[in-house]
Amino acid sequence: MTTSYLPLPRSHRGPERRAPGPEEVRAAMRPYEVMVIFDVDLEEGDIRQRVERVHELVRSKGGTPGSVSHWGRRTFAYEIKHRSEGYYVVLEATAEPAAMAEVDRYLALEDAVLRHKVIRQPDNVAGRGASHGRRRPAAPVTPPVAASPRSASTADGDGREVAAQAAPIAADAAENPGPDPAGSPGDEPSGS
Repeated sequence: MTTSYLPLPRSHRGPERRAPGPEEVRAAMRPYEVMVIFDVDLEEGDIRQRVERVHELVRSKGGTPGSVSHWGRRTFAYEIKHRSEGYYVVLEATAEPAAMAEVDRYLALEDAVLRHKVIRQPDNVAGRGASHGRRRPAAPVTPPVAASPRSASTADGDGREVAAQAAPIAADAAENPGPDPAGSPGDEPSGS
C-alpha cells in the first residue's frame, strides 16, 4: 500500500529562491588588473589592436575597461620562450569573473603574448571601501566631560555618598604611571 503525503507548507521547506537583487548583481563586478608581456617583434599598432580586443571582450560581457599603461620594452631576468625582452602593458577593468576568464583564455591562446597574469584587486586598493556598504556607520564619538569627583557623587541605598570615577583616563594614567615596561631591576615583587 502506497501512502502519499501532502506537500509541506512553504515555511517548513525553507525560503523561496528569488532573483538576485541589484546589490547582489553589483557585488559580482570586481576590479581586475591584467599584466601582459608581448613579443618585442610586434609593431606598436599590433599591440594596440590586441589591447583593444581585450577591451572588446570585457565590454561584450558587461564589464567596464579601465586605464591602460604601456610600460614599454623591458629586459627579462631569464629567458621566456627563447626571448630576453618583452613589451609590458598593464590593463585595468571592472568585470564579472566569467568575463575575466574569457580574457585569460584569449591571452593564453594569443601567440604574440609571452606571459600574462589576471589579478583581482582588493576593493580598498581599487578605490572602493573594503566592506562596500555592508557595515553600519560608526557612531560619533563624544569626548569625556571632565568633572570633579565631588560634583559626580551619588548616594547609595544607605544615604552615603559614593564618588563616581569621572576623571578621564589620560589624567588617571598621568597620576599612576604603573611599572616600567622595560622591567627595571627595582620593580621585582617582594616577599618571595
